Amino acid sequence: MNKKKLTALLIPVFVITCAAAYTFIPGAKTITQQSLRATKSVAAHYELTSSVDAMNIRQVITKDSATSRTFMWQSELAEKDAGVEYRRQGADDILKSAATNERFTDDNVTTYIHTATVTDLIPGTAYKYRIGYGKKRSEWMPFHTAQGNNFKALIFPDSQSSDYSAWASTLDPAWQANSDAQFFINMGDLVDNGQDHYQWNAWFDVVENMSRQIPIAPVMGNHETYDRDWQVRRPIAYTHFFSLPAVTPDKYQNQYYSFDYGDVHFAVLNTQMSELTQFQPDMLQDEINWFKEDMSQTTKKWKVVLMHKDPLQYAFQSRPQPREEGFSEEGTVWMPLFDKYNIDVVLSAHLHTYRTRGHIRNFRRDADGPLYIITGVAGNVRYPSLWKQHSLDEYIAPQPETDNYLTLEASENALTITGFLPSGEQLNAVSVNK
Repeated sequence: MNKKKLTALLIPVFVITCAAAYTFIPGAKTITQQSLRATKSVAAHYELTSSVDAMNIRQVITKDSATSRTFMWQSELAEKDAGVEYRRQGADDILKSAATNERFTDDNVTTYIHTATVTDLIPGTAYKYRIGYGKKRSEWMPFHTAQGNNFKALIFPDSQSSDYSAWASTLDPAWQANSDAQFFINMGDLVDNGQDHYQWNAWFDVVENMSRQIPIAPVMGNHETYDRDWQVRRPIAYTHFFSLPAVTPDKYQNQYYSFDYGDVHFAVLNTQMSELTQFQPDMLQDEINWFKEDMSQTTKKWKVVLMHKDPLQYAFQSRPQPREEGFSEEGTVWMPLFDKYNIDVVLSAHLHTYRTRGHIRNFRRDADGPLYIITGVAGNVRYPSLWKQHSLDEYIAPQPETDNYLTLEASENALTITGFLPSGEQLNAVSVNK
């Protein structure tokens, strides 16, 4: 939610626990690849990397997860010969892919970002990888390429927080209960302030155990565009921290993108139209043109849109300001396009409430339209009793809301989205069948 508007409308309720001390900063971009066979060097002796050498280790979604994977991490010092080594599980031969060594300074902190994208992988295959430079290597970590049309993804709503302990209390049980998930989605507002290096390190600390094993598909939120003074800036930290599939025009690289997993095509939008207008006045039309081209080219059976800001507008329940229910600026722009291209599911966030709206087409209830779900909240910034029920809401999480997460399970003939509390209690489940 826009910080300046939020201040005028309400005081958010924070569930605060003791903040841990976090000590590192992130960044990331671009990909470089040179694969070499490191002949039978399994027996080579290396020193184990420390947190100075390799921090915030993560896998990042690629255009096609059946044959490629992006690996990213940071170090406190330059590591010009950094790279990823990988091998099929049980095999001796090790391949190596060179990584970038990008110096990134933000919030008066400098870090070196390393990115390597591995291609020509075998679908449906278990691999191990490790990262390092010189005579240092991390431990071996697992990754698995996609195959077939059946898969599960974890979905987390806004994780922005004051200290990220609530984020950990949501993510950890979700991952423990769904260790078979092949990737995870964070629906925007990953952090409360996009320039604050402490918050990024806190966020990465929470996700790292999971992000070492499965890739993230991030969505950019409006809070990724704020500087330390709560003024809008370009989302430079976010766009450095996640090296995402290529888009056109390339000046919007890492802001929006698309990817395939199984028989599902995902389009990930940048909904920060109002925030970024001063920097990117043509962004909306450029993104619409990209979306049209992207949708016209996909041959996948299913199409899912991920967007941070919600298409619906809610009236206030607990504020004196008058506001009618209806559709947001983002909904007015994008929903006709979702109708035109027969999108199956639209997932959104931003309002920190979990609701399913059923199928909507032409701004009305229609069984032939996309299924709309707003995904809830996964951090400790909550808006209890703020929103009235919208006439299109079919299910609302128990009030006052606490944190939640979702799963998306794909099969040949169905997409099923299920909401859960961190305890594992199921909220509701909805499916699209065809």
